[in-house]
Amino acid sequence: MYRFSLLIFATINFVVVSAIRAETWVLPPHDVDIFGQIRTTHASREETLLDIARQYDIGQIEILLANPTVDRWLPEDGAKVVLPSRYIIPHADRKGLVLNLPEMRIYYFPEPVRGEKPMIITHPVGIGRMDWVTPLGVSKIVDKKKDPTWTPPKSLQMDRIANGEQPYPSVVPPGPTNPLGRHAMRLSIGGGSYLIHGTIKPFGVGMRVSAGCVRMYPEDIEALFDKIPLGTQVQVVNQPIKVGWLLDSLFIELHPPLEEDEEKFANYKQMTINAINDFLALKSSKKNITEDFEIDQEVLRKAIIEKNGIPVLISRSRHQIQFHTQNN
Repeated sequence: MYRFSLLIFATINFVVVSAIRAETWVLPPHDVDIFGQIRTTHASREETLLDIARQYDIGQIEILLANPTVDRWLPEDGAKVVLPSRYIIPHADRKGLVLNLPEMRIYYFPEPVRGEKPMIITHPVGIGRMDWVTPLGVSKIVDKKKDPTWTPPKSLQMDRIANGEQPYPSVVPPGPTNPLGRHAMRLSIGGGSYLIHGTIKPFGVGMRVSAGCVRMYPEDIEALFDKIPLGTQVQVVNQPIKVGWLLDSLFIELHPPLEEDEEKFANYKQMTINAINDFLALKSSKKNITEDFEIDQEVLRKAIIEKNGIPVLISRSRHQIQFHTQNN
């Protein structure tokens, strides 16, 4: 029954992906934390790994971590490329927008339409550099502009001058040279100085390249812009270690920490173990822990080494171990 139920859940999600866009899924119930589907494609000589990333709505770092042996700029013709489009939902309210900085990905939980299943939409984003950190916390969307003008902040102008670069014009009008692209949504945090916006440099999506704002592929923010109402809640979190359930199977999704957190995560293994123990101690986890539940230590060790951003099954039962041993 367990394997049959697991297959049904995965199949339903795959049908959703095929029917609409790969970044839109049926929101799983609250006791299920994982959604999406890992897929593969094959590269050609005419495209880079970053071209493939944009085609499948994946960020630059995401696709590099998932394909460490594939050349970024000159992948071999026919090279297998893993598309890491399966995710553990960040530990946050399933409401509005949730941005997880280490994975450089945003999740949108639109208000469900009566009579329809609730959905979850996810896209890769670019975030602030180490010296221009995108701030954590809860805010909301307070303004939306199509074809916005851009007034470069004084701090950014001074930074360019200090680096020997030409400062930006005092005001950049809408058009092909505007770094905000064609759509911008202003957050209430930071006195309104932070935006979620498009970009004229799409290869920077999925990297730390901005001065604190959140960049999206032009086609992604265009698709979201009219769906997100003013007042939508925005949660910015910092979760390089995500743990979640799929029925009674425990998964973990690991990302490299932000550069400024490397000292905190110097013992990444212990931080991961602590996160698992904390998650299993939650009241909501108790019903999923069977008497013979245990962590597959070898699988966990490999996941900690790789930190490739792909959810990995790390639980097993002693019954499964005995069955495997007998078959061998």
